[in-house]
Amino acid sequence: MSFGLSIAVVPLIGLGLNFTPFGIRLVPILVSISVFTLAMLMIAYLRRSKLSEEERFKVPFSYMYSSLKSEIFSSKKGVDRILTIILILSILASIITLVYVIATPKQGEKFTEFYILEIMEKRTATNPDGSWKDSSAIVGITNQEYMLTNYTLNISLENQTLKTIQVNLMHNSTWEEKVLITPEKTGDNLKLEFLLYKDNNFTAPYRDLHLWVNVSST
Repeated sequence: MSFGLSIAVVPLIGLGLNFTPFGIRLVPILVSISVFTLAMLMIAYLRRSKLSEEERFKVPFSYMYSSLKSEIFSSKKGVDRILTIILILSILASIITLVYVIATPKQGEKFTEFYILEIMEKRTATNPDGSWKDSSAIVGITNQEYMLTNYTLNISLENQTLKTIQVNLMHNSTWEEKVLITPEKTGDNLKLEFLLYKDNNFTAPYRDLHLWVNVSST
């Protein structure tokens, strides 16, 4: 009953959050489910308090323990006793395995999201069109490496470094900032590169992006 109700209640809570300013995110979901659970616990407590002592449900731990003890140490044959012990150990091993699988979920694919957003009202990524001297772009990094990762962002124009930024991110965290770019040379169809290095490994970029730009002195 508990499992079936959870399948019915949690989607309904998510549906309700979808029509609120909070949206379907981790913190609102946790708070909503916690509040719902506490409310149901309070209602259950009030209903239980109205019942007599004899009608209240309780788990007979002492009876279960004595039954299990008599089952194991009763005057059974040796084979039956061994089979009973093996069955109990198997159940305990299954429970321990289940807890381990739930507590240590399998890691997914490790990767890093690296992207550029040009400063525009719609915040869509396009190549700069026309000539410019100073500009800026929104650069984003999302860590999906399942560990704390140190990134080094190198921005260069025609292999000439313009800016270097250090970024440290926890797993499932995002760094997104507007970066001012001031070219030191002019020309057409210049290659503006965004090179991302990981954990101080500068032998080759871990991720790289580039734009073709026209730069003028005015």
